[in-house]
Amino acid sequence: MVAIRDVRTILTMPDGANRLVIVKVETTEPELYGLGCATFTQRPLAVRSAVEEYLKPFLLGKDVHSIEDLWQTMWVNSYWRNGPVLNNAISGVDIALWDIKGKLAGMPIYQLLGGKCREAAAVYRHADGKNEAQVLERVQALMEQGYHYIRCQMGGYGGKTSLNQSPEQAQPGAYYDPAAYARSIPRLFEYIREHIGFQAELLHDVHERLAPIEAIHLAKRLEPYELFFLEDPLPPEQSSWLEMLRQQCATPIAMGELFNNQHEWMPLITRRLIDFIRVHISQVGGLTPARKLATLCEAFAVRTAWHGPGDTSPVGHAANLHLDLSCHNFGVQEWSGFSETVREVFPGCPEVRNGYMYPNERPGLGIAIDEQLAARYPCSDGPPQWTLARTPDGTAARP
Repeated sequence: MVAIRDVRTILTMPDGANRLVIVKVETTEPELYGLGCATFTQRPLAVRSAVEEYLKPFLLGKDVHSIEDLWQTMWVNSYWRNGPVLNNAISGVDIALWDIKGKLAGMPIYQLLGGKCREAAAVYRHADGKNEAQVLERVQALMEQGYHYIRCQMGGYGGKTSLNQSPEQAQPGAYYDPAAYARSIPRLFEYIREHIGFQAELLHDVHERLAPIEAIHLAKRLEPYELFFLEDPLPPEQSSWLEMLRQQCATPIAMGELFNNQHEWMPLITRRLIDFIRVHISQVGGLTPARKLATLCEAFAVRTAWHGPGDTSPVGHAANLHLDLSCHNFGVQEWSGFSETVREVFPGCPEVRNGYMYPNERPGLGIAIDEQLAARYPCSDGPPQWTLARTPDGTAARP
């Protein structure tokens, strides 16, 4: 039996912005280990504690092949479950065990999941700017690089604003104006379509920054511009509004970035209220639940579009890619790109060429980590500024 000998977390911040949490599972076989993504960039120390103080004592000596049983046991072992901290901790272990299984089999993980449905995964990049002209310039630059799917934002999520509309002594934070934002986005897409026509698939992320009825209004106004999808128009706790949205317009909807458990996505999928599932796979517990979720989605004509921003580690991006290649109902993959520093810390990062992400065909995830180099980039303290969102009058806002 190949057994688990040690479980460790590695915290690093090589891009200077995102605190990454990597789990390394070492085995009784010399040189055989697996890597998993457990990145909860807003609460990395809580995830580290969950892995090293609670999961590790349970896992030591266990058979590395028992992925399903270990996942199920880790999930219920805390009794209370379905939270982002514990799910990410479980994910780190789960993805690492799949990495080990692939190495033992001498195959990339996608082969263990049924083999390729496609040679590479189409990705989308982000185009942002202060005004329509800047966004268009970025869109055209990405098209020249071969990208066919492009997410267009203007002024960041929800449209940033200044404090000149706020009460005296307003609390510090990331301020935005929902009403001004909602009026600006249809103008943005009209402007872009006037210049590029329908040569590219365009996407947009509301990031839950509108009241439900305003989100429905925006989705209706965006219909003429034929978005590939409108992302997270509603927060999870307001998902019942999706039925009203569905009745009023045909703009494709992507949801799930903040989902933690099946009770959040099951009704949206089975009632056909969304078109793309957008979960962050470490947030839901790793590859084991994500592959089951993809299968459920396939039965209801919902496509995958796994969350893949900068706060998904390269290990997490590699896990996304193996699902993208092996799932028939793949839609598109979010991709933020890697800096040279990140590539040095994580040898074997997936490669993107002409708008498609390719695996490197090595066994397992195909990715490694230089721990000495990772240690040179320690994580910062405190909450990220962008999570301190407020509306013009100073009210704390989602997300």
